[in-house]
Amino acid sequence: MAALELYTKYARVWIPDPEDVWKSAEIQKDYKPGDTVLHLQLEEGTGLEYRLDTKTKELPPLRNPDILVGENDLTALSYLHEPAVLHNLKVRFIDSKLIYTYCGIVLVAINPYEQLPIYGADIINAYSGQNMGDMDPHIFAVAEEAYKQMARDERNQSIIVSGESGAGKTVSAKYAMRYFATVSGSDTEANVEEKVLASNPIMESIGNAKTTRNDNSSRFGKYIEIGFDKRYRIIGAHMRTYLLEKSRVVFQAEEERNYHIFYQLCASAALPEFSVLKLGNAKSFHYTNQGRSPVIDGIDDAKELKATRHACALLGIGDQYQMGIFRILAAILHLGNVNIKSRDADSCLVPPKHEPLLIFCDLMGVDYEEMSHWLCHRKLVTAAETYIKPISRLQATNARDALSKHIYANLFSWIVCHVNKALLSSAKQDSFIGVLDIYGFETFEINSFEQFCINYANEKLQQQFNLHVFKLEQEEYMKEQIPWTLIDFYDNQPCINLIEAKMGILDLLDEECKMPKGSDNTWAQKLYNTHLKTSALFEKPRLSNVAFIVKHFADKVEYQCEGFLEKNKDTVFEDQVKVLKASKFKLLTELFRDYEHALSPTSTAPTGRTLLSRTSLRKPKPEQASKEHKKTVGTQFRNSLHLLMETLNATTPHYVRCIKPNDFKYPFTFDSKRAVQQLRACGVLETIRISAAGFPSRWTYQEFFSRYRVLMKQKDVLSDRRQTCKNVLEKLILDQDKYQFGKTKIFFRAGQVAYLEKIRSDKLRMACIRIQKTIRGWLLRKKYLRMRKAAICIQRYVRGYQARCYAQFLRRTRAAILIQKFQRMYVVRQKYLRIQSVTLSLQTYLRGYAARQRYRQMLRIHKATIIQKHVRGWLARKAYKRSMEAIVYLQCCYRRMMAKRELKKLKIEARSVEHYKKLNFGMENKIMQLQRKVDEQSKDNKSLLERLTHLEITYSTEKDKLRSDVDRLKQFEEEAKNATNQVMNLQNELARLRKELLQTQNEKKKIEENADRYKTETEQLVSELKEQNALLKAQKDELNLLIQTQAKQMTEDMEKKLLQETRELELELNDERLRYQNLLNEFSRLEERYDDLKEDMGTMSLPRPGRKRTDSTHSSNESEYTFSSELTESEDFPYRNEEPADKKAPLDMSLFLKLQKRVKELEQEKQILQDDLDKKEELVNKAKIQEETKSPVRSTELEYESLKRQELESENKKLKNELNELRRAITDKVSPDPSGPGAPVYKVLLEQMTSVSEELEVRKEEVLILRSQLVSQMEAIPHKNTMTETLAISEDVQKMKDHREVAQAYTGMKESNRVLEAQLQSQKKSFENEVESLRGEVQGLKEENNRQQQLLAQNLQLPPEARIEASLQHEITRLTNENLYYEELYADDPMKYQSYRISLYRRIIDLMEQLEKQDKTVRKLKKQLKVFAKKIGELEVGQMENVSPGQIVDEPIRPLNIPRKEKDFQGMLEYKKEDEPKLIKNLILDLKPRGVAVNLIPGLPAYILFMCVRHADYLNDDQKVRSLLTSTINGIKKILKKRGDDFETVSFWLSNTCRFLHCLKQYSGEEGFMKHNSTRQNEHCLTNFDLAEYRQVLSDLAIQIYQQLVRVLENILQPMIVSGMLEHETIQGVSGVKPTGLRKRTSSIADEGTYTLDSIVRQLNTFHSIMCQHGTDPELIKQVVKQMFYIIGAVTLNNLLLRKDMCSWSKGMQIRYNVSQLEEWLRDKNLMNSGAKETLEPLIQAAQLLQVKKKTDEDAEAICSMCNALTTAQIVKVLNLYTPVNEFEERVLVSFIRNIQMRLRDRKDAPQLLMDAKHIFPVTFPFNPSSLALETIQIPGSLSLGFISRV
Repeated sequence: MAALELYTKYARVWIPDPEDVWKSAEIQKDYKPGDTVLHLQLEEGTGLEYRLDTKTKELPPLRNPDILVGENDLTALSYLHEPAVLHNLKVRFIDSKLIYTYCGIVLVAINPYEQLPIYGADIINAYSGQNMGDMDPHIFAVAEEAYKQMARDERNQSIIVSGESGAGKTVSAKYAMRYFATVSGSDTEANVEEKVLASNPIMESIGNAKTTRNDNSSRFGKYIEIGFDKRYRIIGAHMRTYLLEKSRVVFQAEEERNYHIFYQLCASAALPEFSVLKLGNAKSFHYTNQGRSPVIDGIDDAKELKATRHACALLGIGDQYQMGIFRILAAILHLGNVNIKSRDADSCLVPPKHEPLLIFCDLMGVDYEEMSHWLCHRKLVTAAETYIKPISRLQATNARDALSKHIYANLFSWIVCHVNKALLSSAKQDSFIGVLDIYGFETFEINSFEQFCINYANEKLQQQFNLHVFKLEQEEYMKEQIPWTLIDFYDNQPCINLIEAKMGILDLLDEECKMPKGSDNTWAQKLYNTHLKTSALFEKPRLSNVAFIVKHFADKVEYQCEGFLEKNKDTVFEDQVKVLKASKFKLLTELFRDYEHALSPTSTAPTGRTLLSRTSLRKPKPEQASKEHKKTVGTQFRNSLHLLMETLNATTPHYVRCIKPNDFKYPFTFDSKRAVQQLRACGVLETIRISAAGFPSRWTYQEFFSRYRVLMKQKDVLSDRRQTCKNVLEKLILDQDKYQFGKTKIFFRAGQVAYLEKIRSDKLRMACIRIQKTIRGWLLRKKYLRMRKAAICIQRYVRGYQARCYAQFLRRTRAAILIQKFQRMYVVRQKYLRIQSVTLSLQTYLRGYAARQRYRQMLRIHKATIIQKHVRGWLARKAYKRSMEAIVYLQCCYRRMMAKRELKKLKIEARSVEHYKKLNFGMENKIMQLQRKVDEQSKDNKSLLERLTHLEITYSTEKDKLRSDVDRLKQFEEEAKNATNQVMNLQNELARLRKELLQTQNEKKKIEENADRYKTETEQLVSELKEQNALLKAQKDELNLLIQTQAKQMTEDMEKKLLQETRELELELNDERLRYQNLLNEFSRLEERYDDLKEDMGTMSLPRPGRKRTDSTHSSNESEYTFSSELTESEDFPYRNEEPADKKAPLDMSLFLKLQKRVKELEQEKQILQDDLDKKEELVNKAKIQEETKSPVRSTELEYESLKRQELESENKKLKNELNELRRAITDKVSPDPSGPGAPVYKVLLEQMTSVSEELEVRKEEVLILRSQLVSQMEAIPHKNTMTETLAISEDVQKMKDHREVAQAYTGMKESNRVLEAQLQSQKKSFENEVESLRGEVQGLKEENNRQQQLLAQNLQLPPEARIEASLQHEITRLTNENLYYEELYADDPMKYQSYRISLYRRIIDLMEQLEKQDKTVRKLKKQLKVFAKKIGELEVGQMENVSPGQIVDEPIRPLNIPRKEKDFQGMLEYKKEDEPKLIKNLILDLKPRGVAVNLIPGLPAYILFMCVRHADYLNDDQKVRSLLTSTINGIKKILKKRGDDFETVSFWLSNTCRFLHCLKQYSGEEGFMKHNSTRQNEHCLTNFDLAEYRQVLSDLAIQIYQQLVRVLENILQPMIVSGMLEHETIQGVSGVKPTGLRKRTSSIADEGTYTLDSIVRQLNTFHSIMCQHGTDPELIKQVVKQMFYIIGAVTLNNLLLRKDMCSWSKGMQIRYNVSQLEEWLRDKNLMNSGAKETLEPLIQAAQLLQVKKKTDEDAEAICSMCNALTTAQIVKVLNLYTPVNEFEERVLVSFIRNIQMRLRDRKDAPQLLMDAKHIFPVTFPFNPSSLALETIQIPGSLSLGFISRV
């Protein structure tokens, strides 16, 4: 398409502007060929008619679409021209605060004049291993590209940093070197990378100065070669310097300073060691006060000197040399103060004893007279003789200044030489990266020799840059196989020839310097005569004859010829130099000796440049040195420049162009004029021009298809993407010269992408219009339907209203008729009611009179009744007291009888329990026990008989008492008869009282009147009191409510405070845990380094293998992660090399002791924090704990436990005694024939063994039966608490006291007497029944005693094996019979039967416990038997050697049969000490995790190792335990060092290490770890050793393995995260693909090998399944998942913050969708409570920030409240990077970002921009006991562990 077609209405163009350079305007009328005027409208709204040039007809440049503005790469712009470049840089710099921008292969860096947080270690890690186009532009990206190409292409690299003074060249070079030092690291102890960085402050102090443009301007050029070995680690460096500005030592312009080192010395003059220098304020010296600006704001020169001295010490320049350097520098300052006075016009003198010169001579160690003489005289040597000639004052001053410059230049060269020596490495250099920090193009009002050399160097660099850019451009076309023609680009070779060719400017200058009377004027005339007519690049100024103009590539520069010859000669008087050479000052003579024996022109020159070639250490011949000394400065500089260009051409260059945005050092202020000047001068625009001349815009076929799919029809889409793109382009762009099809890309001419974007936006706009049309039609139809529905509704309501009005009229008519009817009825009814009222009044008065008469009669009767009631009540109370006493007495008797019966029953149960307990002590004691029991039973019978007689006696006495009570009751009856007589008397008295009643009636009336008055007063008072009471109640309620609210508030405050303190303690605990784990990680790293050093020493003679660097972000962690321990040094495997003891470094041991001490302190702090946390939890749970009460069952269990403990102790003592007897029998009474059956040892052992084993078998079966019965019956018995019931009799008496009369009390007393008699009869019967039952019981006991005696007699006749079985069988039979007996006995009383069953269960439990103790005893005896059998076997062997062969044949061998059963397996594994290495090798080193995880139980190696430890503990073998645990730890470390990058291996051993640790805790015997153990597991606890120290070592090892696991999974996930979470389009079609520049980004389309979100989810599934297969603890899996999600979130967010193209609305939707998929994965795995989702919160909020509205204040407030997990820097960065992908999105305004910053200014958060992706959460290993029984574990044959056996 023709470019003219784009100049249509609303198109935007750039027009020139004198102030802003370029202004934007909008076309208001379509342009037609032939028009001479463009109708434009500026952005401020004013119209403009832009007239076109009639000759060229050149149209103004078009403006790029808004979506392309702010691109990372300028070559991505559709229109490539100066205004587009300038505008793009300005938008990025001002609006987005981005200082770096790509321009093809060039990185443009704009100095922000402000410290930015984009150079930290986190940023370095983020850029490490990344492709250059995948991240936002940065100096680190260029450095990474150079580092990567060096490793990949095995070719040396160069980074060329150029720009004006103050543009930031030095800082950029410094950051590039810092990047190399960080990502590579040195492989030696010398820390070369620190030395490389330490060279910066030294060179800045002696080579940098303040200028009007820059406070820290480099006044020399330098090229630093950073050397790398084959593993691409820094091994050394070498520095070359160029053209030191010596004139600054003696002269500074206004507002400028001398070199920093002079001001640093003056600021530190008060230091004691500097007193000899006799320095003062910088204003007191001529050389430091000419610029009248000795201080730089914000810079502390004294502090800077400390940094300089520290750097010198680090580079090997000792204190003595430092003081020597400072003496020379101070001497230069004093020399500048030497005042030379004129004697006459041709001579001068120095005043005698001139103090500055005295100080100079004293510091330099030279003679004062000689120096003062040669300062004012000069020696002239002719062929015949030598003359000493005085010189003028001006010549003497110039000579003094020349000497100062000469001394400083030599000192500068000496320091550079020593820095290079310090950076020199003995190792072989494999490759290097050079960093060139050189001056940019300079033009001032007065330009001299220095500016000429600088611009000459820039001409050479620009030529090399142009050739490189042209070469890359043509290579791209050839690679894509598209036709191309040579691109015309600016070649500055003519300008270079003008300067350096034969008869060029430098050649003529050198020739003029050789002339005896050569001058600047004659040299200027020669230039005019030679070049003015022959070269178009050389001009003569109109108004000057001592100046010339050179047309450089950047601009025309006018040079003043004055001083050229002097500076080129660099003359210094030889006599003055000889005086200095004769100095006694060693360093000074060394400077001039080095000056004489210089190695190259660059080092001999007084400019302080060092050698460029690598053969700098070879000394040249003396003649060569003298010849080189005669070369001029221009010749030396030209030679060094040629060497530099040769070096750069032999490397792959990378370009950094630094731009100075303004001349006033204002932060983030952009001066367009100054920027354009620098862009033209540094070659950026030339790069753009070369790109624009060809095909600047390049798209892959897939990207083009994705972007412009909207322009295709369905039929145009083919399976072949290339053919599809061809077909579409042929339709869209008719001119085929505007594009070319390459192998993988489509190449477009300038402007074609903008045309395609216009067509695309038009298509989208039409689609939007169609969508809007459809939606608006739908909305209007919806509105019409709503209106129609509303009209129908209104009609319905109106008609309803009319119907209701008619109905209301009918109702009113009917109501009027009703009103008339009722009104008439009312009149008649009122008349009737009046007559009725009169009648009722008459009846009322008559009936009232009759009622009052009846009331008086009733009142008299009532009062008489009251009198009778009180009399009868008194009589009834008297009777009640007597009956109550009798009842209480009967109750006491009855309760005593019941208590005695219960006591008897308890004693019987106690005797039976004691009997069963004693029965289990052995059949030997049973006879004595039974005999004793018979005696006790006889005694009990006697006591029972005595009690029975006693009860009979008490019964008779109680019976007599009851009879006396009956007699007493009869007396009470007689008294009642007398009371009736008294009643008659009382009736007479009542008649008398009636008379008195008549008298009191009159008084009553008066009292009633008073009462009425009092009642009214009382009611009034009551009402008042009620009101007061109501007020008081209200106040009370308010106070109660206030108290409740305050109490609630206080409770909430306390809970919040407690919760906050708990959180703080948890955070402190986590911090301490993290600090401890970091120390542990550092310790393991030091151990690893120590091991590596030992291995390197062992293999020093072997060459190191090379290493290719992989693209990962872990360049700073290149070394493998290994473990070691001081426990392993002496117990390593045999194949390890032995080292002499004197080679062990004491440093590691001291470091280990320090770390160990620190670990102990941390453990103490951790324990203190844990105690505080426990106290807080106790305070919270105190109320709950106090409410809990101990149940009666618990108390009985405690009593039972105490009894059980006593029995176990007694049993233990008994077993120890038996064991001692056995040992004595073996050691003391060894028979001559130990194997014979008559030996006492064997008798004792066999008898005990057989009896105990048989008894064990029988009792086990019995226990199984009883246990099953116990479980079923205990479940059936409910736990109830017995409650005492209140007596019903007392309740009846209370009722009677209130309601009964005296007569009724009498009849009740009779009934109670009958009841008491019936109770007495029933008690008598029960006593008789009890006596009978006791007699029957005594008879049964006698029979039982006889049976026991018979059974004992029978058992004594049986053999020992059957004796125990018969006794136990009899006991079971007896218990069963007794159970049936008691069941029948208590069939009517369930409570008694229940108590009996409980006592029976207790006895059964006692039996079970005793059986378990017996079982333990048997196992211990078996173990001891094995030991004794082994000893006996040894004795047998010893005795068999003394027996003759004949005896062996004659005597039969009787084998020993000891019964063994497999079910007695004790959960231990036995192995021999010499098999320990084989065990470690087979179980750890050679074990394949996959086979074990799939086929065997999880944690099998840990169980096997622990069972081996148990056996060593059982044998009480301290050495074996330590050796096994140490070998285990060493083996795990070795296998992890060998296969530490395999996730499956690391996960497997993390799981097994944790399981081993849990086993050591679970079976340690500590109560806290035994809560969840079964009884069998508690038997397997360790008995002899406390392995708490080894538990700590294993815990540390588990922490190290966990950290290694995190690193392994991080290395696996790292390549997937950015591609899967950010770049890949999970939701296809949401993200638009924008045009990209030369540095292509990774495509979002999933190609083969591209990671997607599914790849991440599959990898997470793999990790999770592997950990589950290995049996990893669930809590540990949660921590690993949390760490994985943190890594995913941190890496994704960091890349989002460093990639402008990812900050868009559509990308926010993609991220939120991806996060939701990860959350869904967490739900599927039940890991939502692991804390993993919370780690993604910053990423979620960043995605939300990309999608929310960003316009109004409400939006700003919502963003501030929403993004609480993001820091202020991150929020502002995302807003600055937000980029619209389509034209329909809007950019974020700068004012909105400022609003956000103002709202967040009070937020206290971390200042760093990126998240720490390397952060590892502190890991904990919660105790997780295993329910697996050790005795059930089987050892598979696949493990090859046949040499170990189960015990």
